[in-house]
Amino acid sequence: MRILISALLACVVATSAAAQDLSSDIERDYDRHLADLFDHFHRNPELSLVEFETAARMADELRNAGFDVTEGVGGTGVVAILENGAGPLVMMRADMDGLPVEEMSGLSNASVATQQDPLTGATVPVMHACGHDVHITSLVGSARQMSRRLDAWRGTLMLVVQPAEERGLGARAMRDDGLWERFGTPDYALGFHVAAQRAAGVIDVQDSNTYAGVDSVDVIVHGIGSHGASPHQGIDPIVLASQIVMALQTLVSRDLPPRSPGVVTVGSFHSGTKHNIISNEARLQLTVRNTDPETRETLLNGIRRIAKNMGRAAGLPEDLLPEVLVLDEWTPPGLNNARLVQRLRNVWSSQLGAERVIDEPPDGMGGEDFAFFAIDPEIPSAFWRVGGTPPEAFESATNGGPAIPSHHSPQFRISPEPAVRTGVESTVVALLDLMPR
Repeated sequence: MRILISALLACVVATSAAAQDLSSDIERDYDRHLADLFDHFHRNPELSLVEFETAARMADELRNAGFDVTEGVGGTGVVAILENGAGPLVMMRADMDGLPVEEMSGLSNASVATQQDPLTGATVPVMHACGHDVHITSLVGSARQMSRRLDAWRGTLMLVVQPAEERGLGARAMRDDGLWERFGTPDYALGFHVAAQRAAGVIDVQDSNTYAGVDSVDVIVHGIGSHGASPHQGIDPIVLASQIVMALQTLVSRDLPPRSPGVVTVGSFHSGTKHNIISNEARLQLTVRNTDPETRETLLNGIRRIAKNMGRAAGLPEDLLPEVLVLDEWTPPGLNNARLVQRLRNVWSSQLGAERVIDEPPDGMGGEDFAFFAIDPEIPSAFWRVGGTPPEAFESATNGGPAIPSHHSPQFRISPEPAVRTGVESTVVALLDLMPR
């Protein structure tokens, strides 16, 4: 018994020392390399599908870390492979696209970049308003740590730099480009997202549902144009579209069971050109969120039913009834593998501190196309959140100070050092546990 206790104590001491060594190494690497890399990415964001410079820089960084790198996977995607003997194949993903948002964070390194939007052709401001700069910087940091610790793990590490997460297209594009067929089907798929609404330094992970399924829906509301002074001579698409918007608010409250979550948000409403003209058309853009296929069908069918029948009620002929277009920009719900999550929660708690590992379900229904990496075939996956805001900022907000800006806000900001370092720590600890020597 005395020998067993001594062995256990020696194991605990060794684990603690290894964790401290990893933390110190990450801190040094952040000061020497990752801080400047994050600054570069934050100042130079690129839109979905046109992340050419970001992808090239990531390819260079991962090659320099000793990985075999393939570019142009699914468009601008990058895949980096490091083989280190017989063992499992583990994938770690980071998304790299920015958003068409003008940065108003007040930071010294705020983005002033502009870019032509491949969707509209318009030149728009671009900002990392969702923290993807944290993700790719952390991926580089993780690559550098894993390549320095070849004697501590065995297997094949696959790092995926994914485009177009913000449009729900990038993960599917990489899968459609033969990601698994070309590089192997992973035994595990991992990823994380920085979270402005979590305290810097924490790792937030749930056993099951992590992100909602998302659909983008366009509703084209036709009308019959007329003079604004003679509305009786036409059918006003703005009035009709407004009625559709209000009727859509009953879908979640009346079509879904009370314990089934769902969201239908009208994010865009456009119509008309002049004060005194009743236009021929109004256009709505919707985001629709679900947690299961049944809810998805209920909401999409409800949108079709409401739009068509409101058109009939307005007196439109059948050939002018509103059109409901469900776009190809969709993602399924994200479902963590409970056994894998428990394994990672245990190793994070033992090596990084139990106080840093939390389970706080999201209060919204954000979506993530990471889910495409875990289906067809089903792959045990874990997706977690890394805190990005200093605790004192939450205390200040509670006491009447500035609110914490949300993701996609022009004021969005992340505290990069603790966010990136926690991203690297959580990733490397997870990888070493999943690919033991």
